[in-house]
Amino acid sequence: MLNKNIIAFIFVLSLYTAFFPKVNAQGNLPYADDKLIHFGFSLGLNTADFGITPRDTLINGNSYFTSVSALQPGFSVGVITNLRLARYWNLRFNPTLHFSGRDITYRKDTTLATGTTTVNSIPLSFPVYLKYSAERKNNYRPYLLGGGGVYFDFGRNKEKPILLKPMDYFIEFGAGCDLYFSFFKLAPELKFAIGFNNMLTPLEQRNAGGLTEEDKIYTTSISKLTNKMITLSFNFE
Repeated sequence: MLNKNIIAFIFVLSLYTAFFPKVNAQGNLPYADDKLIHFGFSLGLNTADFGITPRDTLINGNSYFTSVSALQPGFSVGVITNLRLARYWNLRFNPTLHFSGRDITYRKDTTLATGTTTVNSIPLSFPVYLKYSAERKNNYRPYLLGGGGVYFDFGRNKEKPILLKPMDYFIEFGAGCDLYFSFFKLAPELKFAIGFNNMLTPLEQRNAGGLTEEDKIYTTSISKLTNKMITLSFNFE
C-alpha cells in the first residue's frame, strides 16, 4: 500500500510539471519563503490501516485470527500555519479533519473468513511538524518534514462490534515539493502516521449488551489495535 501511494505521488507531481509549464519560469513569488508567518490550507486523500496484535488465549475452545481485509479511501482537509525559523527550517501547525474507514475480518482457526465489520473514523488531528527544505532550484523546492501530535475521533459508533477509543497520540513523517506559481505556492506532500495508543475499547469498558456473541469475537480476539495512516495532500499557501 505504501509503494502504491509513492507511485501516485510521483505521478501527480509529473502531471503538474507537464501541464503547468510556467512553473519553470524564474521569479515566481521570490520572497514567499522570507515571511515570518504565513497561512494556507490543504486538501488530500488518505488510506487508514490498523496494526493488529492478536490475543493468544482460546475463545470457547477455538482460535481466531483477525486482520484488516480492506482499506477504504478517505478524504482530508486542513489549515496551515507556518513559522519561519531559519533559511531552511520551518515550524508548521496543520490541524486536519480526516474521513476514513477500514474493514476487519476474523477467521476461525484456518478456515475462510467468518465475519467482517467496517470501522469508520472521523479524527481531527493537531500535528506540529519541523520542515527542512532544500535549496530552491528555479521554482521547485523539495523538502522533508517530521513531527507528531494528538487526534480526537468524532466518528465512534457505539453500536458497532469494535469501538475505538476517542484519543490517540502519533508521530508522522513525509516528503513533498514546493511549486511556485505566480500567485500561490502548491506543494504535493506524502505523509505516513503511526499511532501509539491501543485504540481497542475492551468489552468491560463499554455497553456491550446490544452485541451478539459473534460480534463480541471481534474485540475478544484482539489484544492491541494501533492506528496507521498514509496521506497524499496538496498544500496551497
